[in-house]
Amino acid sequence: MGRLIKNHWARLIVLTAAIYHLASTIQCFFWPKFFFDFYTKNFDAAFKPIPIFQIINLLIAFTTLAYEWPLKYVAGTKLHGSVEARMVWLPFCALAAVMIYQATNPAVYYCVATGVYFWGFCEGEVICAVPWTLPKRVERRGRVEKV
Repeated sequence: MGRLIKNHWARLIVLTAAIYHLASTIQCFFWPKFFFDFYTKNFDAAFKPIPIFQIINLLIAFTTLAYEWPLKYVAGTKLHGSVEARMVWLPFCALAAVMIYQATNPAVYYCVATGVYFWGFCEGEVICAVPWTLPKRVERRGRVEKV
């Protein structure tokens, strides 16, 4: 059996979370609800007259989808290949998602994916320029090593 490639697994988790985040944000346009409304009513103004939180979450979900799939102009860039950038972006996505009542599950998925990316980062995994491929191997002094 092969080794588990953590960044591919984390990418699948993030894609699932982003699609779920997108669907729950669209649902929140019709049934706006702040997750912590049992604690405070201060954020209700950002949901009901003008859907500020919904628009922010919609933009975050689309950005995450474009970053993780990735789009052609994103693939292969330094930003796309950076695991550190993903470990900074995903908690921000989770924080935005947890504010909407319908998007609490994607917030948990984003946190799990951040942990999986961190696990892969600790093991020295790299993100390839072409999605869903393996890193190229280079030959050094007669032996084959991973990049």
